[in-house]
Parts: sequence; structure tokens; C-alpha cells
Amino acid sequence: MQVLRAFSTILAALSVAAIVTAAPGAGTVTGKVTYTGTPAKPKPIDMSKEPTCAKQHTTPEMTESVVTGPGNTLEYVVVYISAGAPAESSAPSTPATFDQKGCHYTPHLLAFEVNQELKVVNSDQTSHNIHPLAKINHEWNKSQPPGTPPFIEKYEKPEFISVKCNIHPWMHGYFAVLNTSHYAVSDASGEFKLPNLPPGKYTLTAWHESYGTQTQEVTISGNETKTVNFSFVAKPY
Repeated sequence: MQVLRAFSTILAALSVAAIVTAAPGAGTVTGKVTYTGTPAKPKPIDMSKEPTCAKQHTTPEMTESVVTGPGNTLEYVVVYISAGAPAESSAPSTPATFDQKGCHYTPHLLAFEVNQELKVVNSDQTSHNIHPLAKINHEWNKSQPPGTPPFIEKYEKPEFISVKCNIHPWMHGYFAVLNTSHYAVSDASGEFKLPNLPPGKYTLTAWHESYGTQTQEVTISGNETKTVNFSFVAKPY
């Protein structure tokens, strides 16, 4: 009997904790990014000048400035709340990781928050020289020989930053430094999801490195899911 009472007490405590920690009614925005027109075709990358990287790929790597999928979907589009959300009190404690593997940036597009740690990793057996071309934040340019530990950087202001390697000219990527925690990057099917949005009116922005920016307004009234789709006009160059 005492065991049963103790078990009941634990269940009651857990129920109270769940009530206390449960988030208020929050909504979700889901959607898909597509394109119209004719997009630029990815081109194969010649890594023959760096054999240690070339041998890691059974087929040639392709350029990623425009990556499309079935049904005219578009990958690597940053979708984020650009207005309406309260200011973030602090940056996430977990670093955002940008890896260099097979002379290729992984991921191609890395989104993270202002003042969040950026951890840059070199998984290759060759040196890299990563050079983000910031215009609003500080610009830096660092060599990273093989076997050296990751290094940490931070950005203080929101900005979309093109990234290149000064040693391997085919290596290109992007940093999306944002002042909100409400963001997503469209996946291979063009889909994105922004959960945990408190009730309110928001401006939703979609950004693509080749096709620019679009915005839409959305209102969240409570625990609901709204669908917002974006369509970019593709260019064959």
C-alpha cells in the first residue's frame, strides 16, 4: 500500500511538472519552396588537383548554388521570422558546425544565430583556408591544416555571408546569421517547418543565394498549423 501511495505521489508530481513546463498554445508554419522558369544546371566539379579529395567521391561533386528537386522544388532556402517575434535573450549554447570534408562544405548553407558559436572543422587530409566574405560583420581568413583542432568564431550582426576556400576555388558555401531562433532551411523536397510560434502576426522571409528574397505575412492565433509556400523565378544562369 505504501508503495502504491508513493507511486501515486510521483505521478502527481510529474503531472504538475508537465503542467508547469508545458509551453502555452503555440503554432507552426509549414510550407514548400518551389520555382518557375528554367534554373541553372549544376556543373560537375573537377577536383583532380587535389587527389586526396577526389578519391573520396565515386561520382563528381556538383555545384550547389541552385539545387532543385522533383516537382520544381528548391533546396537551401532559408525561411525565417524577420519581424514580429520577441528579441532573443541569449544565443544557443550548442555551436553550429561547418565541416570541410572531401573538399566540400557541409552543409552548403549553414544557418545559425547572432553570437552563437560557429565551430569550423577540417575533416580532410589536406589544408584548407576558409574565407567568409562578410561585409557587415568582421571579415576573417584562416588556414586550417589537416589534423588541427576545430576553431571557434562568432558574428555579432545578422548577415548572409558567402564563404570560399582560398586554396580550393571550387569550394563555396554560405552562412545565414540570423537574429531569431525561428528559422529553417528547405530540404531536398523543398519543405520547411517553423514550430513553437507564440500567437501573433509575423513577417516570414525566404532567402536564396541566387534568387533573392521574398516575404509573406502570417498570423498565428494559437495551437494551429498554417501553410505558407514560396515560389521563386529561376534564371538559367
